[in-house]
Amino acid sequence: MGRLNINNINPHVRAAEYAVRGELAVKSEELRARLNKGDTSLPFDKIVSANIGNPQQLDQKPITFFRQVLSLLEYPNLLEKEDVLINHLGYKTDVIERAKWLLKQCGSVGAYSASSGVYAIKESIAKFLEKRDGFSANPDHIYLSAGASSGVNTLLHILSESDKSGVLVPIPQYPLYTATLSVLDATCVPYYLDESKAWATDLATIRGAYDKAKADGVDVRAIVVINPGNPTGASLSEEDVRSVIDFAAKEKLVIMADEVYQTNVFIGKFHSFKGVLSKLQQENPGKYDDVELASLHSISKGMVGECGHRGGYFELVGFDAEVEAAIYKFVSIMLCAPVIAQCLVELMVNPPQPGEPSFELYDKEYNAVANGLRERANALHKAFDQMEGVECGEPQGSMYLFPSINLSQKAVEAAKSENRTPDEFYCMRLLEATGVCVIPGSGFGQKEGTLHFRTTFLAPGTEWVDRITKFHKEFMDKYR
Repeated sequence: MGRLNINNINPHVRAAEYAVRGELAVKSEELRARLNKGDTSLPFDKIVSANIGNPQQLDQKPITFFRQVLSLLEYPNLLEKEDVLINHLGYKTDVIERAKWLLKQCGSVGAYSASSGVYAIKESIAKFLEKRDGFSANPDHIYLSAGASSGVNTLLHILSESDKSGVLVPIPQYPLYTATLSVLDATCVPYYLDESKAWATDLATIRGAYDKAKADGVDVRAIVVINPGNPTGASLSEEDVRSVIDFAAKEKLVIMADEVYQTNVFIGKFHSFKGVLSKLQQENPGKYDDVELASLHSISKGMVGECGHRGGYFELVGFDAEVEAAIYKFVSIMLCAPVIAQCLVELMVNPPQPGEPSFELYDKEYNAVANGLRERANALHKAFDQMEGVECGEPQGSMYLFPSINLSQKAVEAAKSENRTPDEFYCMRLLEATGVCVIPGSGFGQKEGTLHFRTTFLAPGTEWVDRITKFHKEFMDKYR
């Protein structure tokens, strides 16, 4: 026997749950390996990974401008052959200019940068935020991170003083939050989103969760808002954003605004927490000056879909200088975010503009991804609408649908006999019958007595949607 076993490792890691890459995902990879080895005994010929927002695994094409610039950053010697790049390889002059500029800013992408990121890239992000919100942004308070997940991890580490430190987290939520709080041995304070109102954020529910936690001796310090939502896709109205900021100001809560899906909005428009907070500060001098806001963004989602590169950033507003120094120290321990990913962040926030040589292709590719997502979301929604016992609000944003399913008592009993929750049982049967991997609602949290699953609508084509419809009908008939 070795020194370590499952009972003597860090108990908080043991207790953490992360369903997006849990049992179903593992099983889908086993089935994929069998297919790759030529196994023909399965009732499907490919796995559709609808369990995770991983756009390029599901055939979303990288944006040409981004990858052309990266290729020059990775191998600067190519810049000695500009004529070949332009005349034979289809590179435009603005690609070459941007690569030269980025190389000048970071030296080599194989070298560490400053811990909080390359300063010129932080300036680009600040300009993007100013343009987006109409209010100034300070590059000194912007930190580049390895995807938004790393930023979340940093902020939750700083926030969690003890096991009594509480963070309000929306339910259903992306399990990064509950898992990280679990590892930190801090307290997750769940607040439920309102499914009957298209998963709206309801202030009375937040207040109820906050009051209950406080009564239980929890020191509630922060509120997480995922906007647009994951797994729900819900997009907050300006009214909702204002009421959350108002509540946070009254109760002295740090706001963590996870805004990685800000370009994936199908209904209404995206309202950033920074933009709305700046407006409130302008309208009510003094009243909102102490609000602490950390907002996060990433290259993993949107039309960029570069999640394997691990790039993102967070901006801090209203944080105490000594606390910010501690955040800087924490990110320094990890040295810096991947420098090539920092460059991708710069390209995301500062893409080709109308009139520039690369704009036409960039615009065409960007819109093709956006329209493809919308079409597939609507096709999937339409299919759910026709399925017995399935209810699903219309797609509002992000990359996910989170339908509720009604299963018979017979199906519930069958799940019990396998020691699974009914939604896990349904998702496992779906995977085994169709090769489509989705995640049970229990992995994100759901109201007692309700069942859901989360699916992405990233996979190309709609043939796999037909597979789900066919399976569902057979499942319902089997367990009547």
